[in-house]
Formats: sequence, C-alpha cells, structure tokens
Amino acid sequence: MPEVLPADVADLLGFLLSGEDPVHVALRAHIPHLRVRDRCTCGCGTAYFDLDRTVVSPAPSRSGTVVVAEAQIVTEDGECPGEVLVFAQSGYLSWLEICSWSDDIEVTLALARQMLQR
Repeated sequence: MPEVLPADVADLLGFLLSGEDPVHVALRAHIPHLRVRDRCTCGCGTAYFDLDRTVVSPAPSRSGTVVVAEAQIVTEDGECPGEVLVFAQSGYLSWLEICSWSDDIEVTLALARQMLQR
C-alpha cells in the first residue's frame, strides 16, 4: 500500500523543482498528491511514486519518460560521489533516483539533501 510522501522526499523534490520553469511549476503542484509506491532496497533513498492523475494536470513535457531535474552531489572536499535525478512519465512525476558513483562514500537521500541545500 502506498505511503504518505515523507517530508525529506517532498523537501528534496521542492528544491530540485524550484524556479519558474513552466515544467517545474507544474510538477511542484504534483508534490502534495504524491504517495510512495516503492523504495529501493539498498537504502539510497530512491522512491517510486503513485499519483492520482485526476487531481493534477500534466506538465508540458514530451511523452514517455524524461529527466525533469538533476543535480550532482558534491562534497565539501570537491568529490562527486553521485547525483539525484527526478523523472516524469508523460508529464507526471514518477520517481526520484539517488545514484551513487563511489564505493568510498555512501550516497543516500540524507547526504543528497545535505550537499545540495547548503
């Protein structure tokens, strides 16, 4: 059963979708209506969403799956151990992915929030 969207996920989505880009504005309206359908089992924080498409409009976007926002995670030492990607399918928020490129630094949702919002 889908769970209510955790505050840390909502916070990161809001940060990544900030600004006045028409796609980001439309996708931010989806955030209050998102539910987490599934999570990655490795602990990275990747979340797959359910969204009631009858209560929101799609963002102006290409059909299919597209990356609508992305940011590299950069540590204080200048290392880039991963990135965060936001995906939409046919104009609707679909999932938030936390990607790790490093075996030395554990990339998690908490690390992504910390590094991106400083």
